[in-house]
Amino acid sequence: MLRHIGPGLILTASIVGSGELIVTPKLAGEAGFKLLWLIVLGCVIKVFVQIELGRYAVATGQTTLQALNTLPGPRWIVGWMVWLWLGMFIALAFQLAGIVGGIAEVFTAAGIPWDKRLLAVGVGASCAWMLSAGRYRLVENVSTAMVVAFTGATLVAVGSLQWSPYAITTAQVASGFTFSLPKDFMTAFAAFAVIGVGASELFYYPYWCLEKGYATHVGADNGTAVWAARAKGWMRIMRLDAWISMVVYTTATVAFYLLGAAVLHAKGLKVTDAGLIETLAHMYRESFGSWSLYAFLVGAFFVLYSTVFAATASNARLAVDGLALFGVLRIDTPEDRARAVRHWVILLPAISVLLFLLWEKPVTLVFVGSIAQGFLLPFLAAAALYFRHRRTPEPLKPGTAWTLGLWIAALSMVAAGIYEIYSALRGRAH
Repeated sequence: MLRHIGPGLILTASIVGSGELIVTPKLAGEAGFKLLWLIVLGCVIKVFVQIELGRYAVATGQTTLQALNTLPGPRWIVGWMVWLWLGMFIALAFQLAGIVGGIAEVFTAAGIPWDKRLLAVGVGASCAWMLSAGRYRLVENVSTAMVVAFTGATLVAVGSLQWSPYAITTAQVASGFTFSLPKDFMTAFAAFAVIGVGASELFYYPYWCLEKGYATHVGADNGTAVWAARAKGWMRIMRLDAWISMVVYTTATVAFYLLGAAVLHAKGLKVTDAGLIETLAHMYRESFGSWSLYAFLVGAFFVLYSTVFAATASNARLAVDGLALFGVLRIDTPEDRARAVRHWVILLPAISVLLFLLWEKPVTLVFVGSIAQGFLLPFLAAAALYFRHRRTPEPLKPGTAWTLGLWIAALSMVAAGIYEIYSALRGRAH
């Protein structure tokens, strides 16, 4: 299942998704170029936590939730970190509902005269059917190709702006690295949380490492030099895969941000629930002309649909794992797990569609999940540090430079969370 590409590239097909297409342009439209540094930082630093969680999964064979359930601290049925995950998992249903609504708006913008609610039902039903029928390879191949093509078109669009009234200057790009922060940090915090490897993808990544067979190839730690050498070899493959993915999604995210800052901010356009797709399409019209609307719609469809598809597949695995830890499900064999996952890939799209039907505000729904992911990032970073210093087998522990990078990443995530809380409290005080 999805064995033709690495786990990092599996995530890239979904990482270039709602964060890049919706949240990043929204931030750029509000802040202009000045938060470009935050976008780059948010993409790069989380790869340290991603690889550290993957390292522990490969070394132990434990899934993300199984590993987090072993952390010291308060317990009631399960560990405290699993309860935090449950809160984020519920919020992610709202985020996926917003993406389903965004896909429905793509069809509406294309002139399809159907009710958006009916379109949303069709999107959820098609996703559930293909996942339950095991159509992974077909959808991933097509979606990955289209996401790559759309990303390429976005890069061309940034270049084409140089022959338009919205040409990007060196001074504008330089202003994006003055490390300033906005008074209202909520949109920036949401973007920081979901661009690149978001908190949800940090949970997903070890699952795909395990499904790709990394831990199986490594085998159980028997304390020998042979095991250590084999584990280090697979770790090199995992790191290469993760860093290649990081370059891809950072390039894509920066391109979306530059387009939003150059066009949406200059025109005073805000990405809101009303006219979401029409507003985003302005970024391409200024580069390619009015004909680009339909090219944008095709690209937007594949970006958003691949996000729903991959996130549903990943969340189903987390749901089954979580229910087993809570004692709700009994998983004795791989067949039991596969059967339970098939049930959840049907249930999760149904929940997302229902939420959209109840609350038809795609941008707001996406933000619910984004904010929840943001608040969980510091805890995931702390868990990665704990695994690095206390649980990772000695032969697999990274060097000083990597550990320093992991600490910087963790502290950055903590700082972002603290600043968002401070901004929210300051806003209420005024």
